[in-house]
Amino acid sequence: MDDQSHILVVDDDNRLRELLSQYLGENGFRVTTAADAEEARMRMRGLQFDLLVVDVMMPGESGLQLTESLRSVSRVPILLLTAMGEPEDRVSGLEHGADDYMTKPFEPRELVLRIESILRRAAPAVTEGVVQLGKCAFDMGRRELRRDDAIVRLTTIEANLLSALARNPGMTLSRDELINQCRIDGNERTVDVQVTRLRRKIEADPREPRYLHTIRGQGYVLHPD
Repeated sequence: MDDQSHILVVDDDNRLRELLSQYLGENGFRVTTAADAEEARMRMRGLQFDLLVVDVMMPGESGLQLTESLRSVSRVPILLLTAMGEPEDRVSGLEHGADDYMTKPFEPRELVLRIESILRRAAPAVTEGVVQLGKCAFDMGRRELRRDDAIVRLTTIEANLLSALARNPGMTLSRDELINQCRIDGNERTVDVQVTRLRRKIEADPREPRYLHTIRGQGYVLHPD
C-alpha cells in the first residue's frame, strides 16, 4: 500500500470528520474532508482519491445515493459508515456499489485495517506479457514501448494510460476512471490531450486510429492485435 494514499472522508458530523482526518493522517494517509455529497463532488473535480470513506446518513443526497451515482463514472473504492447495523443495511450498501461497510461506533484501528485491505485489492497487479499494436509492442512488466525494436519514449502519464487500457483490452474506460487509475492531475480535457499524444506514438495514422478508439460519451478503449 502506498503510504501516501489519498482518502476523502465524507461525513456531516463535524467532530467525527475531524477525528477521522486526524487519525488517518497519523496512520500515513493523506486526508481531505467533505461535509456532504455536494462538497465531495467538488473535491473530486479537483483532486484524485485512492479511496472514499462515506457516511450513509447525510442530509440531502445520502451516502448510498452518492455511491450509486459515482459507480456509473468511477471505480474509486468506497467504504461506507453507518449507524444502521442490520444485515439488510450492509447488503444494501454493497448493492449500491460500496466495497466495504462498517457500523458505528467502530474501532479506529479496524477502519485503518479495512482501508489497507481495500487498497491492496484495488491496486492493479503488474501484468507480464507484451501487447502488440501493429509495429509497436508494449511490454507491460517493464512499461516499455518499442517500435521495430527501437524504444519509444513514454512519459509517466502515457505509460500509465497505456498500462490501464492494456490491462482491460476491449473494455471502455471512462475519463474519470483513467484520471483515478493513472493519477492524472487535471480534468477530462487533460485525458483527451494525453490520449492524443499517446496515439501519435502507437498509431500509424493518429487521425484514423486502429488501436486506441474513442467511444463517444463514454471514454476510450484499446483493441490490441
